[in-house]
Amino acid sequence: MKEQFHDRHDAGRFLADQLMEYADRDDVLVLALPRGGVPVAFEVAQALNVPLDVFVVRKLGVPGHEELAMGAIASGGTRVLNRDVVLGAGIGTETLDQIAAREREELRRREQAYRDNRPEPEIDGQTVILVDDGLATGATMWAAVVALRQLDPAQIIVAVPTASPETCAAFEQEVDRVICFITPEAFGGVGRWYRDFAQTTDEQVRDLLCQATQS
Repeated sequence: MKEQFHDRHDAGRFLADQLMEYADRDDVLVLALPRGGVPVAFEVAQALNVPLDVFVVRKLGVPGHEELAMGAIASGGTRVLNRDVVLGAGIGTETLDQIAAREREELRRREQAYRDNRPEPEIDGQTVILVDDGLATGATMWAAVVALRQLDPAQIIVAVPTASPETCAAFEQEVDRVICFITPEAFGGVGRWYRDFAQTTDEQVRDLLCQATQS
């Protein structure tokens, strides 16, 4: 088993090897969860010779512990909550709504920044490969899956370089296929499995989407 990826592009190339049966098909679309999922998905889409786009999702972090996801929101107004985390952290409805409203503004800003007047991709009847740089709680990916179902894809495939075994197994009950390249028992967070886990910037996202469109 691979012990660690060099960076997100390296991870994407390894992930693409697991997805080559979807190459050169006109009914396949790779959707990245920005920002960290975009470099991974770029390599997947390039290797498969299929279109790349983004599906914007925002995590709802617990106040004071923002890395701990209590839920997420996605394009189209979908909101997914982890009730156990919400109750365990004692988060009230008013606080939850305030956090969701703030993240909704950021979601709209990112959609506008990344899409740059390009039309949204056609989802109906497509096999959609949803890509992120890894899954910890999986809240962000859950929101994406729930939102995508409303757009009637033929299949939803969740593909990530690394995930906790429990989260990866949970998705197997909800989507058509799950590919998790590394599923270590002692997971310890997504960043642990990358030597370079620097934050992906908006500019990098735009550049990669532009490259994908031109290729």
